[in-house]
Amino acid sequence: MQSRHGCMRVYSTFPESRLSSLCVSHGSDVGEWSRAEQQETATDLLPVCQWMIQRQQAARGVIMRLIWKSMDKMRCFRKRSMFPFLGFFVTFLLFFNLYMDGGYVLEAEKRQLGETLMHPANSERYVHTFRDLSNFSGTINVTYRYLAGIPLTRRKYLTIGLSSVKRKKGNYLLETIKSIFDQSSYEELKEIVVVVHLADFDLVWCENLVQEITRKFAHHIIAGRLLVIQAPEEYYPSLDGLKRNYNDPEDRVRFRSKQNVDYAFLLNFCTNLSHFYMMLEDDVRCSRNFLTALKKVITSREGSYWVMLEFSKLGYIGKLYHSRDLPRLAHFLLMFYQEMPCDWLLIHFRGLLAQKDVIRFKPSLFQHMGYYSSYKGAENKLKDDDFEEDSIDIPDNPPASLYTNINVFENYDATKAYSSIADEYFWGKPPCTGDFFIIIFSKPTKISRIKIVTGTDDRQNDILHHGALEVGQRSVETKHGRQCTSYITLGEFKGGNIEVNNVDHKIGFDIECVRIVVTANQKEWLIIRTISLWTTQAVSQLKK
Repeated sequence: MQSRHGCMRVYSTFPESRLSSLCVSHGSDVGEWSRAEQQETATDLLPVCQWMIQRQQAARGVIMRLIWKSMDKMRCFRKRSMFPFLGFFVTFLLFFNLYMDGGYVLEAEKRQLGETLMHPANSERYVHTFRDLSNFSGTINVTYRYLAGIPLTRRKYLTIGLSSVKRKKGNYLLETIKSIFDQSSYEELKEIVVVVHLADFDLVWCENLVQEITRKFAHHIIAGRLLVIQAPEEYYPSLDGLKRNYNDPEDRVRFRSKQNVDYAFLLNFCTNLSHFYMMLEDDVRCSRNFLTALKKVITSREGSYWVMLEFSKLGYIGKLYHSRDLPRLAHFLLMFYQEMPCDWLLIHFRGLLAQKDVIRFKPSLFQHMGYYSSYKGAENKLKDDDFEEDSIDIPDNPPASLYTNINVFENYDATKAYSSIADEYFWGKPPCTGDFFIIIFSKPTKISRIKIVTGTDDRQNDILHHGALEVGQRSVETKHGRQCTSYITLGEFKGGNIEVNNVDHKIGFDIECVRIVVTANQKEWLIIRTISLWTTQAVSQLKK
């Protein structure tokens, strides 16, 4: 029922031509919606379609009666003028059909249709917000107020978006902005733009806060790295009489519904500022050189499909998108703004765009630092225990193929040990002496550091009890796949783990293979939790 009610608000603002096409297709224009949602949409449209069909039939009946009446009066000269007369009325009917199908209806009829589909108190408020929802790839027509700074013409690499409202207790916005800039190098600052949406309707509060921001961050504003905007209140849909889903109190529903619209207008503004977009909350601390870490991850995901990458497990913090997806996400939040909180809506949006699973990376790059929520000043001491202050330590893991002769359990295949996605790992049945796990790079690579961790917190005995780490060169094709013909041992596993630094200084060749060799039988199963590799050229490549 949620999708159906969400759609009903949209139909009231469509032109009649759009409704006509929807009546014909019975909801086929909703594209990627589920079959159940399409059926619900068709049910909602049925009374509208019946009304339109009755009106068109009545109008055509009036025209036909006029035709026969005119023909009766003109019977005395029917033979002389029949062909011109019929030609005139055929032309008239063609124009009349164009009038009916093209949506050129009277404003009074449009208002009547809107009142039929939704509560009249809300109809005028929705017009601003939902007028262009038929074009999900386009931005929403909102005239923003520029409170500080103006956008630059050059597209940056990353936009960081913050939405902030007045809190009853505490205000962390200035600390958040300071953390973003302080934790970025000079080279990284060239590639980012921070957009702050002051979404409170208290204009005095907004003006005072803008003065503080301008005073503390003037050089970033001048450099085009910081913008402060506001979407006027008249563009917001009605925040009264909202659905009370999940038994939330009325003020809670109002708060989270407005927050969805706040984020939608922020996303809409940021569409063309950069190639990627990162959503943060206004009470967040950043890890050092987080942009470099982001670039590593994005580079590692080249060629794979993703909608949202997550760099924090909390709320709407550290969620990364392609900027090209922002218009659709903005429309989506607006369409279902009163249905559920924004972080729940994000899960549905991700699924609709065919990213089934969460793609979250560790360590987390952002930490929640506020103690009081923006909702009623309630205590909120949530912390991300995966957060690390020094994010530059994220491994590079260059492109490679992975093989093992250890029996794999279910879908815990070898590639998951090489992934930087949280909670993915390799899991195999008890290995024997001589079993191996091998990583073969796409091209010879300079490796500076290798770190391998086996076992997990809840399965601490599923480690590699006896094993060695080797690196190889001169790979060749064999009947068992590509293999290196020459290996050097770097060290032995201790307590299930191994870490080797300065690898490029210890060997005299570029590495083509990294191999884990089991040196003794074990009864326990084997989990390879993470394989982390750092390359010597990665930082220089990211700066280019």
